[in-house]
Amino acid sequence: MGVASHLDSALTRHPIPHPPSSSLKPCHSQQPNAATQAAFTEQWMHLLLAYARHRGIFILRIEDAEVTGGGEWDEVLRNPRINRKLKSTQLADIIGTMVRMNLAVYEPPKQMRAVLLYWRLPEEWAEVLHEWATKTGQLNTILTFYEISNPPVPSAFSGAPESLLRSAIAILAKGGRAQLISISDGDGVRFFSRTTK
Repeated sequence: MGVASHLDSALTRHPIPHPPSSSLKPCHSQQPNAATQAAFTEQWMHLLLAYARHRGIFILRIEDAEVTGGGEWDEVLRNPRINRKLKSTQLADIIGTMVRMNLAVYEPPKQMRAVLLYWRLPEEWAEVLHEWATKTGQLNTILTFYEISNPPVPSAFSGAPESLLRSAIAILAKGGRAQLISISDGDGVRFFSRTTK
């Protein structure tokens, strides 16, 4: 089973299991002990990335901690069993740590309220994108970013932000496996087989 197939099966809409620590009230608040806070931050980073991958979510905003009921992050940021939710200030700290660890980038750049989560690194996305283009017969065909992120059959790239696609395509272009092309509607991309240099 290919990388994209694993992701596609992971995008089912079943609840993601939460770690046992998410049932602890201290996990949902800032801790005075630096070691305890670091451990909780690490657990939150893993949970947020796993949840984003599971749900196919690319963007996390500090405001997601402030949304009451029904937001796409509600399931993971709130724990009604213990009547706790992650505060926006704590989420901001977690997001900042994720950016410092290259697990996310601020999106759009030059602000600190929203991030593009790297539940796959750009290099991994490049491989998934090339595998998708190969399997769907898109080699040597010019595609728009819209066509990649909104394919007729849902894929790992459904809903992917253009900035993520551009990063992956830039990596493929360095290896001679893709080319960014200017077209009337903006930019497009052409994929080449692995043997093309």
